[in-house]
Amino acid sequence: MNQEKLHILLVEDEIHLARGICFNLEQEGYRVSHVETGEDALSRLTLDRFSLIILDVMLPGIDGFTVCSKIRAMETRVPILILSARAEEGDKITGLASGADDYLTKPFNLNEFLLRVKGMLRRSSWYQPEPVEEGYTFGENEIFLLSYNARTAQGEIDLTELEVKMLALFFQNEGKIVQRKALLEAVWGYSSEAETRTLDNFIVRLRKYFEPDPAKPVYFRTIRGVGYRFNRKGS
Repeated sequence: MNQEKLHILLVEDEIHLARGICFNLEQEGYRVSHVETGEDALSRLTLDRFSLIILDVMLPGIDGFTVCSKIRAMETRVPILILSARAEEGDKITGLASGADDYLTKPFNLNEFLLRVKGMLRRSSWYQPEPVEEGYTFGENEIFLLSYNARTAQGEIDLTELEVKMLALFFQNEGKIVQRKALLEAVWGYSSEAETRTLDNFIVRLRKYFEPDPAKPVYFRTIRGVGYRFNRKGS
């Protein structure tokens, strides 16, 4: 993958922080466009195609969570990394529920930030899920990985890039325990040392989509201290 072709949109109103982020991303070989408001970000999305969006929450005008939801309505596949001074778990859940793929709190370590960016960009624009079974069914759900689409009991939904990656990994390993480390590395590109609650909250998102009762999952089960196991027959 040629990093020079990867175009990142940064939505950040703290100008000094934005300059630092832009400088470091450009040093890594990425092309970066910067806007200071959510309104400007949505406008740019009608004109340009981006490989990643880095989105602050506290913005003038519409907030980052609302912007994230609007972006998802426009473009389902582009990865979104939320940056926020809000460290509460509820805010992380809100961010992921609005369609973000990851959430990093300020102040953040530069190396961790660059690691997350690199991981989220890995294979992003050219990613195609390995064929498992087009029209993969379980319960009242039918998943179309190649078209990033699913039919569920709640209706039809569009899937993001990272949701498709995670589902493909679960389907390929049906009935087997998938360790947290394997999920983090395969889906986000993290090292095993990266500490994040993103994975757990992402599982919550999948359960909301596909489980009859998300509070009592039968398809996507937690294996405490190890990882998760998917079983299409339920259990």
